[in-house]
Amino acid sequence: MIEGAMIWNEPNNKSHWDPEVDPDWSIYADTVIRAGAAIQRVNPEVKRVLGGMSPIDPFWVQRMRDMGALDAVDVVAVHGFPLDWNLWPIHAWPDKIAEIEAVAPDKEIWATEVGVGSFGAEEVQVFGVNRTAELLVGRVPRVFWYSLYDLPQSWGATTRHREAEGSSYYRHFYMGLIREDGTPKPSLEHYAKVADKMGLMQWFHFEDPRLDDAVRWMKQLGVRHLRTGLSWADSFRPGAIDWFDRQMEALADFDVTVTFCFTPEHLGVQPHHTSAAREPQGFADFCEWMIERYAPAQALPKVTAA
Repeated sequence: MIEGAMIWNEPNNKSHWDPEVDPDWSIYADTVIRAGAAIQRVNPEVKRVLGGMSPIDPFWVQRMRDMGALDAVDVVAVHGFPLDWNLWPIHAWPDKIAEIEAVAPDKEIWATEVGVGSFGAEEVQVFGVNRTAELLVGRVPRVFWYSLYDLPQSWGATTRHREAEGSSYYRHFYMGLIREDGTPKPSLEHYAKVADKMGLMQWFHFEDPRLDDAVRWMKQLGVRHLRTGLSWADSFRPGAIDWFDRQMEALADFDVTVTFCFTPEHLGVQPHHTSAAREPQGFADFCEWMIERYAPAQALPKVTAA
């Protein structure tokens, strides 16, 4: 079941939304307004989620409010990686949530991507799982741990700058609870204790061979909530709908927050996946199509007069 639809991933992060194309986020705000309206038109029960911000920035949220984008969503999402990429301590999580609550008091705040990697030591990740759960479970309605699997080294991370990021780039490959070779890390046992309360965020690449194994692991762990993505760019690949159908059917037993993002090169202001679209309505049409296909509104039962 799709319970939430996220409009882009980390739009205030230059690795995911090109600041040269949209320096004041006005195109993004227009994209949110159009996509939010399209999702609500198809199924008003699906929660519309403002693309999880990274860094957590209340001034950016206020900018979105000033441009009308917050009126088009139900949830404001945050992403945080305090032991890997962020310049604040893990213990500051409650303060970071409060900063966003202060500027969006009428919205739910979800932590849609939280994580601690095992780049330095697997013991650090064990601490990260336990402390993150202590700080966030019960504090916000949804928490999603990133991620179930380590990213395979041969796949490369979805970031514009890659090796130019130095060690920050290589941390992308150590965020999972399960190693690239399929063996569990010590942190998996600790995550299992809170799996019914702290969901998982797992990207599935196009025709990802890990899909069935991931479903098996998540059911074994007792995971209820999952965040993943459906790529607008991938929708133009041959066989895209067959893959989307397979992915969403495999995930049908979970409460899914689906992230819509990544611009097809031929539709971007610049020819890359982080570019704003030349016509934001095209992205909104994609969101509408996906909700119609995978989360259509349920018709109310007819009531007959006695």
